[in-house]
Amino acid sequence: MACELTKGRGLDCKDAIGGIKAVYFVQHEDATIATSAGEVTDIDLTTNLFKYTLPKGTGSFTETIQSSAENGTVFYEPSVNIKLHKLTVGDRNEINLLAQNRLIVFVEMNLKHGNGNNNIWCLGVDNGLELSAGTSSSGTAMGDLNGYDLTFTGAESAPALLVQSYTTTPFDNTGFTVTVDAD
Repeated sequence: MACELTKGRGLDCKDAIGGIKAVYFVQHEDATIATSAGEVTDIDLTTNLFKYTLPKGTGSFTETIQSSAENGTVFYEPSVNIKLHKLTVGDRNEINLLAQNRLIVFVEMNLKHGNGNNNIWCLGVDNGLELSAGTSSSGTAMGDLNGYDLTFTGAESAPALLVQSYTTTPFDNTGFTVTVDAD
C-alpha cells in the first residue's frame, strides 16, 4: 500500500505560540516553488514579494482537511485571515488588486525554528489563494477596528509547505526585494 504510516508522535515540548507576524504575497504566475519532503527548498520569483506586517493578535492561518470516504478523495483548504488598521486610499487600491489575483501566500509565524530563522509556511503553490471575503469598516465605538478584515482561501491537493531553513530564498534578502509600503 502506498500510504503506509511511517511513525508515531509523542508529546512535544510546550514551546509553541500562536499568531502570525506577517504575510507575504506574490502573484501565482510570478513564482516557481521547488519542494521536497513537505518543505519549500527553493523560490524562483520574477517579481518581488509584498510584505504586510500585522499588528499583534490580528492574523491567523488555518488549514482544513477535506476528506470524502464515499469518493476516496482528500484535499486541503488553506485560509489566511488578516486585519489591517486604518482605511486608506492606498490600501483600498492594493486590496482591489489582491482581489483580482491568484496568490501564493507566505505566512510568517510568531514561533521561530530551532535555528533562529523565522517559521514561514507557503500556501497556494498548486492553485493559489484568492481573496474570498473581506470588509472595510469605520467601526462604531472609539476602540473598534477602523480598517480592513480580509480572508484568503484556496483548495490544494497537498498540505501547506514549510519554508526550509533558508539561506538562498527572498526571506534572507538575497536576490529579490521584499517590498514593504511605508504609507
